[in-house]
Amino acid sequence: MTDRYLEFANSGLGGWMVGALGLPKPAPLQRRAEAGAAALQPLLLDSAGGGRMGPVLERVAAASGAPLRRRWSADERYGGLVFDASDCIDVASARALYAFFHQAVRSVAEHGRIVVIGTPPEQAATAEAEAIQRGLEGFVRSLAKEARRGIGVQLLYVALGDEEAAASTLDFLLSPRSAYVSGQVVRVSAPQVAGDQRLGHAGRHVLVTGASRGIGEAIVRLFAAEGAQVTALDVPAAREDLEKLAGELGVRPLGLDITAPEAGQALVTAARAAGGFDVVVHNAGITRDRTLARMDAREWDSVMAVNLGAPLALTRALQEAGAIRRNGRIVAVSSLSGVAGNMGQTNYALSKAGWIGAVHRLAKDGLGEGVTINAVAPGFIETRMTAAIPFAIREAGRRMNSMGQGGSPVDVAETIAWLAHPASGGVNGQVVRVCGQSLLGA
Repeated sequence: MTDRYLEFANSGLGGWMVGALGLPKPAPLQRRAEAGAAALQPLLLDSAGGGRMGPVLERVAAASGAPLRRRWSADERYGGLVFDASDCIDVASARALYAFFHQAVRSVAEHGRIVVIGTPPEQAATAEAEAIQRGLEGFVRSLAKEARRGIGVQLLYVALGDEEAAASTLDFLLSPRSAYVSGQVVRVSAPQVAGDQRLGHAGRHVLVTGASRGIGEAIVRLFAAEGAQVTALDVPAAREDLEKLAGELGVRPLGLDITAPEAGQALVTAARAAGGFDVVVHNAGITRDRTLARMDAREWDSVMAVNLGAPLALTRALQEAGAIRRNGRIVAVSSLSGVAGNMGQTNYALSKAGWIGAVHRLAKDGLGEGVTINAVAPGFIETRMTAAIPFAIREAGRRMNSMGQGGSPVDVAETIAWLAHPASGGVNGQVVRVCGQSLLGA
């Protein structure tokens, strides 16, 4: 759907008017379609001490063709800043954050990227060091709100000795693929199974539920474009849309009600026919919005079944059948509603917050050799569903984030593709918000 304010604010007359009135002027986001998939350039790397991410960042930069600088220059504009704060272990050493960003943040180009590297606080040697490393979260979230101009700012906690596992995550966070991701904290540790950064998704078998339109369709299109063999699942009533998608993209359509008693076995059969799934994306979801006092039992039960109960049961069925391949990836679509809550969505918020608990537990328990599970939590995404929201509420959803606009379904798809990458095995049990750093929630 067209964001008329965004267009007006970035027009000649509109830009002058919003400036004169002191109104926000959000920058139209630059995604892969406009700017490519590689890291923005040039990149500037600095650290509070010796730093430990230099060799990894050198490889990420070389693979993307981005020049890597190690000294700030007032005469240069940077596509990305990476500051290694691992050696910030006390209040005095934390001043290096101020010294670097005080001068360098003004040198970041529009749509640029900023990544701060930290050590997981629990690995710190002293209480003061743990306090500073935990404090990086407040620093990064505040900086993300100050940066504006379409600039994404993230914190990457990299476990000591596991620097190599961060390559795919740095590659994503420093690229246009992360356009609507900002203010996020991502943890990386050693994967069970090492994945090759060069392999990508070509030839991998991917299952996407709720695939016929909206975010699900965007996920299918992205994986298909990257050479994956996609099984696109949706309810039998969406068969016509699935067949159209299959004819256009060459994906496998699968009409299946995931809440049906036979759904587990049907999905296992489909997985075996594909030789097992490398990636499972639980995107299917419904809303039945009503205040709790007015909500009937069917509205409660249907949302809980489709959004949480059935996907968990299907995950268990695939796991028990050995239908998720070695180094596989499971990604669930949660929601900002599950983080912050929303009036009239007690059923929906419970089901989506439930995924946050589920990925934490399932990642800890283990799902197979090298198999990871994570979730994405979209904020306001421009879809047919949000287009039906009343104007005032829709505008509030668009503007109440650091990017000043709604996201696109492709923003969610790009984040899922990163989490599903063969080299992203070091990211496990986490929830990443795709919300432009919404003002709601943590």
